[in-house]
Parts: sequence; C-alpha cells; structure tokens
Amino acid sequence: LRDATATVDQLSLIAASIMSKKLAAGAQAIVLDVKVGNGAFMRTIEDARRLSETMISLGQQAGREVVCLLTDMDQPLGAAVGNSLEVREALDTVRGRGPADFTEVVLDACGKLLALSDLGIDEPEGRRRAEAAVADGSAETVWRRWLEAQGGTSDESALPVAPVIREVTAPRAGYVRELGAIRIGNAAVHLGAGRRTKEDDVDHAVGVVCRAKRGTRVEEGDVLALVHARTEATSLTAAAEVLAAYELAYEPSAERPGLREVVYYGKTVSDSFGVGQHSAR
Repeated sequence: LRDATATVDQLSLIAASIMSKKLAAGAQAIVLDVKVGNGAFMRTIEDARRLSETMISLGQQAGREVVCLLTDMDQPLGAAVGNSLEVREALDTVRGRGPADFTEVVLDACGKLLALSDLGIDEPEGRRRAEAAVADGSAETVWRRWLEAQGGTSDESALPVAPVIREVTAPRAGYVRELGAIRIGNAAVHLGAGRRTKEDDVDHAVGVVCRAKRGTRVEEGDVLALVHARTEATSLTAAAEVLAAYELAYEPSAERPGLREVVYYGKTVSDSFGVGQHSAR
C-alpha cells in the first residue's frame, strides 16, 4: 500500500514499520542495518542518522537496547536482486558460500548483537561464535527450522527458476567504478520482481545477479551480470537497463567501506568499532 501511495520513504512510517515488528516479537536487544546511498530510502548519512535516532528512541521507550549500523547502498549488497534469487543467496550465506560483502554485514551484525545479549561476551567473541555456527552447519539448521516453524518448506526445489537467463557483458576492459543500485532495482521491478501498482503480481523467479561489483577488473566480453527473465523480450530490455547501471573506468577508484557509521544509545555498545560513531543520546 505504501508503495502504491508513494509513502515508502516517509521516515516515521519506516521507523514504525520496522520497530513495531521487532518489539512485537519480543527482542530485548536489536541490531538494525540502515542502508545509505542511491539505492536506499535514506540517500544521505544525515537522513540515515535521523532514521536511526528515531528507531533507537522508540526502542529506548520500550526498554530495548538498539544499535544501528549505517551501511553502503550505492551499489546492491551481495549479488542477487529478486525474490527467489535472494533466498538462494541467503542459503548460500548460512552455508558459508555467500558473497563477501553480504557475509561481512551479517557477521558484523551478529557479533554486535551477541555482545548485547546476556551471554557476557564481547564483539570479537560474538563474531567468532557466528562464524563457528556457519562452519559447523548449525546456522543452516536453524535457518531451515525458522522456515518450517512458519509453515514454510526448506525444500530448495520450491524456489522457482526463470526460464530465460541472459548474460550482460562488458563493452570494454576496465574497472567497475560505479554500480547504480537504483538502476538495478528498477530493472528487477520491470522484470516483475516488484510491484509498480497495487494490482501487479510479483514474479518470484525473476531478477538480476551482479557478478561484477565496484572495484572489479573486467575484460571486454566478461560477464557483468545475469538477467533472470520470464521472456526473451523482457530479458533484452532488462539487460540494457543493467548495462546502464555499470560505469567502467580505466583506473581503480578508492575503496569505500561497507560500514559507514554506528549509531547507538547509552553506553551498552563498545566504543572500539574502528569506524565513525554517532551517539543518539
């Protein structure tokens, strides 16, 4: 409904939507991944701070500890954009085979959340335990248990597969300087992965998988991305949109961190993040 009424990026509705679910579920400590960049609701670090402070305030009023990680969304996180494709990527990640940037965000969030728990451990130990859960298979076991507890199935064959997969290749050699998240997202929506009107159906099989990300060196003809489509016609249109999302340069650009800042309330969270911090006190 918010998508169809152009109120998706309304700050108070974002905060209420996110925090109501977390509070209703009974979580006593909450770590939130707040996206910042051209593919996010919050385009600037200042807007992301305001959203974080609102959600932290809601949590504080309910007696909860909340930490917000402000992370980069100038390019897609991970590789997959699309419903079934993202579920497969999530499964790969709990198996220890997920994209490096996505895995880093997940493990960092896990470490911080476990440090807020009643286990009496710090962030490095929390991260070590998260990594161990992936390595010994218990993360995947719990992932499947969550699905089944909600009436779902953990059978991977239930995930639909698009009938058309089209490669998007590099027109020349160079480095990926930019990968526009909003352009990739729009291409996925036009394929049917999201709704443009309230009446639209969602095609769970379609989407985009970005093989090359910012900083990747490519040669002419290398695969930048894969378009998963319902028809040849829609795959051609989406491939053009995906190619337009890539900006190539002859020299690599400076590396940008995935974690931009940590916003917290009170003194519960360690002051040794090694990144920018902003207190909501």
